[in-house]
Formats: sequence, C-alpha cells, structure tokens
Amino acid sequence: MMQMITDAAMSLLAPAPLLAIFLGTLGGIIIGAIPGLTATMAVALLIPVTFGMNPVVGLALMGGVYSGGMFGGAISSILLSTPGTPAAAATAFDGYPMTRKGKGGVAITVATVASFWGGIISTIALLLVAPILAKFSLRFGPPENFLLAIMGLASIVTLTSGNLIKGLISGVIGLLLASVGMDPIDAYPRFAGDFPELYEGIKDIPALIGLFSISQLLDLTGEASIIQELAADVSTLKDNKLPKGLAPTIARGSLIGTIVGMLPGAGATISAFISYNTAKSLDKEPETFGKGNPKGVAASESANNGCVGGSLIPMLTLGIPGNSVAACLMGGLTINNLIPGPELFSKYGTITYGFILSLFIANIVFLFLGIYLAPFFAKVSTAPNSLLIPGIAVLSVVGSFAMRNMMFDVWTMLAFGFGGYFLHRCGFDLGAVVLGLILGHITEEGFGGALAISNGSPAIFFTRPLCIGLWVCIFLLLLPAIRSRKKAKHTVD
Repeated sequence: MMQMITDAAMSLLAPAPLLAIFLGTLGGIIIGAIPGLTATMAVALLIPVTFGMNPVVGLALMGGVYSGGMFGGAISSILLSTPGTPAAAATAFDGYPMTRKGKGGVAITVATVASFWGGIISTIALLLVAPILAKFSLRFGPPENFLLAIMGLASIVTLTSGNLIKGLISGVIGLLLASVGMDPIDAYPRFAGDFPELYEGIKDIPALIGLFSISQLLDLTGEASIIQELAADVSTLKDNKLPKGLAPTIARGSLIGTIVGMLPGAGATISAFISYNTAKSLDKEPETFGKGNPKGVAASESANNGCVGGSLIPMLTLGIPGNSVAACLMGGLTINNLIPGPELFSKYGTITYGFILSLFIANIVFLFLGIYLAPFFAKVSTAPNSLLIPGIAVLSVVGSFAMRNMMFDVWTMLAFGFGGYFLHRCGFDLGAVVLGLILGHITEEGFGGALAISNGSPAIFFTRPLCIGLWVCIFLLLLPAIRSRKKAKHTVD
C-alpha cells in the first residue's frame, strides 16, 4: 500500500496533474459561487472531456472541481445571502450577518479554513479507513435515513430564535412544498396541477435563490449599502486574524460531514444543517447564532466539505455513490475502465491513490486562494445597492434558468422570492422553510421505505440499534433548546 501511495504521489508531481488540479479547483470555486451552477453539473460536463486524458490527470481535474465547487458556494452565500449551492444555505445564516457588519472578509476566511479542514479530515478517512467505513455505511437503510432527516429537521427548534409556533409552521410549509411532485413510493402525481414541470418536484436551487436572494433584495431596496456597521476597513481585512475558539466546531463539523457524507442519499446539505444545529446546541451563547457568529459559518462549511471525502468512501469501495457528484465521478471512473471495488485499491492502486491525494492538493489550493482573495471578495459588499441589486437580480435569473433551461424555474424563483419576503415580514422563519423543503424528500422516502420493509409496522424505528442511537442524538440536540426556552419563559413570568 505504501509503495502505491508513493508511486501515486510521484505521478501527481508532474506539471500536467498539478495544472489540472489548480484549474479544476479554480473553476470549481467560480462555478460554486454562481447560483445554479453546481459541482454536479461541472463534473458531468467534464466526463467526455477527460476521456482522452491520462486517468490520473482526468480524475485530478474532476476532484479539483468537486472540492472547489463545494467551497465556492459559501462566497455568494456570505456576501449576498445567495447560496451558490444548496449545501451553503446554512452558511448564510451567520455569514451574511457578518457581511452586514463589515466582516465579510473575515467570514470568507473562516469558511475557507473550515472548508480546508473538513476536506482534509474526510480525505484522510478516505485514504486510511475507507473499507471499514464503507461497511458501516451499508448498515444505514430507510429507517436510519428517516431519522437522520428528522435530526436535521430538529434544527427548526434551535434555529427559531423568535416565536417557536411560527418556526414550526414555517417547517411545515417547507414539508408541504417538498410533497409537490411524484409520490416516491407509488409514483402518483401530487399537487402539480396542470404543470408537468412540477412532476419532478420543486427544484431546490430556484427555491433557495428566491427565498434568500430575491426576498433579501426587496429588503435592500430601502438601503444604500449592504454593510450597516463598518466594523473594519475591507482593505485591511487581509490582516485580520482568524477568530479564536473555532477548532472544536471545525473538528466536530468535519467528522459529521464525513459520516453523513458516506451515507447514500444524505448529502452535504443535511450534514451542514446537523452540524450547525449541533454547534448552536453546544455553544454557551446560542442566542448569538443567526446574528453573525463565526462558529455558525465554521460548522456549516466544515461539514459540507467533509462530505467530499465521505461521499467517495462507498463509491470507491462498493460502487455506491454518496451523492450526485460522487455518482458523476463514478462515471468518470468507469469511462476509464476503472470499476469500483477492491481492485481499485490493488490492481489500479496508483491511479486510485493518485486521485485521493489530488484532493489533498485541491484543498491546499483553495485554502490559499480563499485566504488571499478574501479582501477582494469582501469589496463586493461595499458596492452601492443601486449596482448590486440589478447585478444580483440578473445572477438569480440566470442561475435559476441554468438548472434546466426552463423559464418555469425563473417564475418559481420569483414566486418563492415574493412569498419569502412576506413570510419574513410576518415573523416566519425562512431557514425553517428551507429545512422542510430540502429534507422533506429524504424524510418521506425513508419513512415510506421503512414501512415497506416492516410491512407497515412503526416498530422498525425503535428496534434497530442504529435507530436507537439516532433517537438519543435527536434528544440530546433538542435538550439544550428546550431548557433555554423553559428558562426564558420562567424569566418572563
């Protein structure tokens, strides 16, 4: 094994693989930062391009796009409250408030460092213990996926800082929206009306752009600039030190991302919300989350980048991709006659370990790019709203249209934008709506699949060992929120 790793490392030191990693990572950052252009789309488009390349170079290029794209989504999420990818939605909760306080550069630096360590830790797991973790991931079935989604939905209780009833109603609204489209069990169309475009359900990207971007634009129309508190001159943000006390949050988020990422169907979005919820529940000052706490950015970004290595663990060892990007990467492997399984780590070990080691280099590349470009990114927030508003509007329209090249998605984005604006004005929580919308599909599929396995008996959710462990985790995550609300109630009384 060590000899193959050494040979793989030597193969990556040639100019072609290093250039491929750099260009892939840079391209991934740009693609991830543009709403609607996801890493999945980029990797899928690269598969035919890499057909004539050396396998190490082609896979290094796609790995760079994957790593860079996952990090790039944080940039627009932090600066413009417009998540470049669904996984970056949780980053906007604290990243955008930091930008409003003149700390956009600091927020991007936090996101960069957290993303780096999330990617590094998950890649170490991929390199050293992939077969063991892959066998563990096989123990997760529909009941466990359902409870994992419930764990994410439990974030509604901790995310909602105001009226809990309105927060729960917001979550229910999201779940109802997630039920639009074909029933995942019997394929019966629901709530689609006369719109065949809704048979596949409401797409996440147009909905997220509408809820976060368009609704925010309507709020900004009465202001001169995004920044409300000039806490620092953006030209000097490069000299600002990383906030202290982030190490436990980043380490915890990286582990959550790695574990959740290797579970088929879970993905980076659910891991980001679980990590954010965990960080807020364990923090001594949970009330600061959602108002510009750097730990919120660190928790989200370390988790969604931790999914990069995690999602590749079952893909490389078992041929079961953890998410859509890993599925596209598996296509890149098979087009080079590399079939996932034990032979990848023996017969084709040099290529496989070369691909894994390229992820380390890709993380180092975006670490330097993110840190040194943070001040320049932050200058976006100083532009007058008279320029930003039309620019963001154009990006929102293009990003929504780019998903399926359909104007229907643009109208969907606008509908969510105006609806989100009025919901926010009425005191409802848009974060809870997003949670329900994104996790509703996983919840329903897991619930229906579990009942199908157990012939309709709900006991399956309480008898399997992993299910019991997940119930305990859900209770522990909810306990601090319940205690804080009881304490606040007694204080008022």
